[in-house]
Amino acid sequence: MSELSNSELETARKYDLTQKVIPFLDRHLIYPVLESLRADDLYDDEVITQLTFDLFKETNMTQFVKDQWEILNPGKPIPNDIITKEAKVDEIFNKLNNDTKETLDILNLQEVQDHLKQDKQFNREYLEKNHGITEAKINSLYEFGQFQYNRGDYVMASDLLSNFRVLSTDTDLIISATWGKLASEIIRLEWDSSLKELSKLREVIDSRSFANPLTQLHHRTWIIHWSLFPFFNIENGLDQLLDLFFSSSYLSTIQAASPWILRYLVAAVVASENSSNSSNSTKSLNNLSNPTFQKRLKDLIRVVNQEQYEYNDPLTDFIKALYIDYDFQEANSKLLEASIILRSDFFLANIADSFLENARHLISEVYCRVHQRINLQELSKSLNLTNEEGEKWIASLIKETKMDAKIDESEGTVLLNHPNTSVYQQVIEKTKGLSFKANQILATALQKQDNVQ
Repeated sequence: MSELSNSELETARKYDLTQKVIPFLDRHLIYPVLESLRADDLYDDEVITQLTFDLFKETNMTQFVKDQWEILNPGKPIPNDIITKEAKVDEIFNKLNNDTKETLDILNLQEVQDHLKQDKQFNREYLEKNHGITEAKINSLYEFGQFQYNRGDYVMASDLLSNFRVLSTDTDLIISATWGKLASEIIRLEWDSSLKELSKLREVIDSRSFANPLTQLHHRTWIIHWSLFPFFNIENGLDQLLDLFFSSSYLSTIQAASPWILRYLVAAVVASENSSNSSNSTKSLNNLSNPTFQKRLKDLIRVVNQEQYEYNDPLTDFIKALYIDYDFQEANSKLLEASIILRSDFFLANIADSFLENARHLISEVYCRVHQRINLQELSKSLNLTNEEGEKWIASLIKETKMDAKIDESEGTVLLNHPNTSVYQQVIEKTKGLSFKANQILATALQKQDNVQ
């Protein structure tokens, strides 16, 4: 990330969502978010180190905790409770390792793997009868997997939890193991594996038989936050994010429990690209006339309008200014602020360029829809382009969106023929319609009142 100026740092801090998202993330997932704040200089380095120490002091990562203590307290002896815990962690590790070694060795035997089937009950009976693997030994795999995760050995944790799920029939522990495996895969940057685990969780949590509505809401909120990690780091991830977040149950969850996620919904809609094979100059233009993009944009405008009093930031304000208020000056102002957030937000850095490129196309597209005569110099200036770049830009826009328009190079203008009324006129007509209906209702009510009297 490029270095932010002091004023940009103020903006980044003002709209930092770290305190919002932390309650919905596992502490191990919070760590990379904190490190990004350190890298961006959003907060004092010592503050981040202290937060990191507080975050991990209750885990089994005793060496890491010792390192953080020494950074915070140079020259001071490490507290006895940390030393004592380190010895205790080693003791528990040796016990759990011994408890699970035989089970893991048996499960790794080829003859055993050949006998195992999809039927868990058959597998459990076979393993207990022929190899003495009891319910307690199966649960030891879960316990050791959880221990290894808290110890920072995410590879071993993932393997142990996978083996546990193959054999266990305890629904609650299986769900817990899946959360643990998902977190392990995210931390290891194994995005394909993390998406598979995410899918397994959704299948269980979205079922009608899952717990009560409040618990279901809680789990969906966690899924929404955890899914940001893979969705913003894989090809076609934005489309998958939008499919999930725009689904009725998850959109309701966002509105009810985590309205700040609207930032990521706006970012994904604007930055989403319809064709990965087209050139950068036409990618977003292809999207403008794409029905899926238009449907998502329409839904986004509606949600942003509904939630503007619950949550707003420069990204949501950009949508409001452009599509609700038709305030192009405000839209450009919010876009400048949004560019700072895109560079400083842990999840959005990868899509910053796509967002800004597409946002400019959206501004110019709406601008053309509203006006019948456009000054190319003014439009180019508002988009931070040279006159030549602006002319090429508008030519591409006209071609891709099939607008009835003509560029007058000598006058430096674009003339647009809108077969339908302008956006302003549409608003006026809708207002007239609502006023007419209101008068009808009022007249009917007054007539009924006269009849009663």
